[in-house]
Amino acid sequence: MKARQELISELERAISRRSMTSRAASLQDVTDLFVGRADSYTEEQIALFDDVISRLAAEIELSARVQLARVLAPISNAPRNVIHFLAFDDAIEVAAPVLMQSVRLDEAALVENARTKSQSHLLAISHREAIGEAVTDVLVERGDKIVVLSTVRNAGAKFSDRGFSLLVQHAGEDDNIAMGVGSRVEIPRHHFLKLLTVASEQVRIKLEQANPQAASDIRRVVREVTVRTQANSIEESFEYSKALQNVENLMAEGALQEHHVNTLAGAGKFEETVVTLSHLAGVTIAVAERALLQERTELLLSLLKSAGLTWPTVKSVLQLRSKSRPMTADEVEQCLAAYERLKPQTAQLVVRFHSKTGGPAA
Repeated sequence: MKARQELISELERAISRRSMTSRAASLQDVTDLFVGRADSYTEEQIALFDDVISRLAAEIELSARVQLARVLAPISNAPRNVIHFLAFDDAIEVAAPVLMQSVRLDEAALVENARTKSQSHLLAISHREAIGEAVTDVLVERGDKIVVLSTVRNAGAKFSDRGFSLLVQHAGEDDNIAMGVGSRVEIPRHHFLKLLTVASEQVRIKLEQANPQAASDIRRVVREVTVRTQANSIEESFEYSKALQNVENLMAEGALQEHHVNTLAGAGKFEETVVTLSHLAGVTIAVAERALLQERTELLLSLLKSAGLTWPTVKSVLQLRSKSRPMTADEVEQCLAAYERLKPQTAQLVVRFHSKTGGPAA
């Protein structure tokens, strides 16, 4: 131990008396000596090189640090302190080789680097052969789109539940990231389904082509997204905004009743009838509108039955629905028979199904 300390002191004195060029040359000599026999050194000997190289590296110019990083980065037992020093260099030319390759950087050092250094440093880390969850958490949280995309495309990267959640958020703004996240075979199902709701149609098509096993999930989510989008569009329209105000005025006089539906439908007020039915049946305006517009009457009759309406009111709604194509007497009789047979529990199941999925596939 004493001999080791004396050698270090002697080296320090020699270094302090040399010019910058001479120090760089000394660093080159010491580095070459280490690299030439790296596999044969003990940890104690490596620690000695660590002290010497660290002192020399602190005094050298950029080009020499770059060269040092390139030489030491691939060496599995490179001096730890030197590697740490190089990894945290502000110059990415120095830090990048070490951040990308060195196995001497532990997870704590990588996390610290990712939390404190530049986007270029984060990008270098994203290219490592293997990246743990604690590191990828920081990369996808702090990283820009380039860093996030590089990380998600790295087959050796592991993601935590939180990491996948952050990736899905990024996916809503970038198709390339969305495709990368959706292509990860280990993505948990709940995150995959959430991804489908924020991804573009082009991404969903590509994911279905790449993963035929997920086709049914993808189609189902697409239908749910379409229904929600349609509902938002309908409820924000001018016609329904006006109808909502009119119905709210009725509600100010008391709770909505069956006679309101009968009166509005009889007066040909389509939007107001839709809004009133949506309130009475507990469904969205989009579902109530679709019930009145569909050629088949299954959903409409189920909606009216679940709201507990009597046949005279049901008939008024059917007549409103059929203004563009009047119903024949036989069709009215068929609807009456179907309405009388329909059980409230069955009607509620039909309405609930259409509310969640938008109805059966075409």
